[in-house]
Amino acid sequence: MSISLIVTTYNRPDALLLVLKSIECQILPPSEVIIADDGSDERTKNLISDFNSQSNLEIIHSFHEDLGFRAAESRNKAISNSKSDYIILVDGDMILHPEFIVDHIKNAKFGFFIQGSRALLTEKKTKDVIIRRQLVFNFLSRGMNNRLNSIHSNFLSKIFSIKKNYLTGTKTCNMSFFKKDCISVNGFNNEFKGWGREDSEFIVRFLNKGINRKTLKFSAIQYHLWHNEANRSSLLTNDKLLQKAKVEGLDWCENGIDKFL
Repeated sequence: MSISLIVTTYNRPDALLLVLKSIECQILPPSEVIIADDGSDERTKNLISDFNSQSNLEIIHSFHEDLGFRAAESRNKAISNSKSDYIILVDGDMILHPEFIVDHIKNAKFGFFIQGSRALLTEKKTKDVIIRRQLVFNFLSRGMNNRLNSIHSNFLSKIFSIKKNYLTGTKTCNMSFFKKDCISVNGFNNEFKGWGREDSEFIVRFLNKGINRKTLKFSAIQYHLWHNEANRSSLLTNDKLLQKAKVEGLDWCENGIDKFL
């Protein structure tokens, strides 16, 4: 099965470099890596170009103009450009466990989307990780919150990974699905501007369409580099879009990925 790993980013090339290096360390490499760039400056473009010249990965830079936070539209554009059957979404500040892609793929199933988990690195640890370019972590690593999520165990994963059809805890920083399922709900809603709820509304339409959620525990692990909280000034408007999808039982959005197909 062909795999497109889509990495969202905005003006954080130091973190993106570590993400790309962790992708190179994957036991199962993706067919392609698409950087969904929400309007970064030249530093990100240069990083991708330099990394591409030295790496065996196929890296595509999907860019649009910086008109504010438009992660939904950026992801749609990247997904539309993908050549693969299966999509894995991560953020550009998530260092991936070496078996990250393997875990997603071995759990892939038609009619399901996969939700992975993450361990959070502290601000101090993040600064150290970026300086040292650290890629390997474990349960005993210092500077880690919710460290239970750093335990990788195939045995425990089989026991605790379950179908869980509700919205709480869904995050597109660690999610995978079949591309055709994404297109069936018209992808992300481009109406979302500013931080917040674009991922939740997408999942509401997935669930309304009958696409189930499988939450993985003790597998599909990523390590989240610390960052300041995003501006939440658009949250009230975005909450209304989310509530509309919930109340009306929507499984389609009018302004979605078909804009790019």
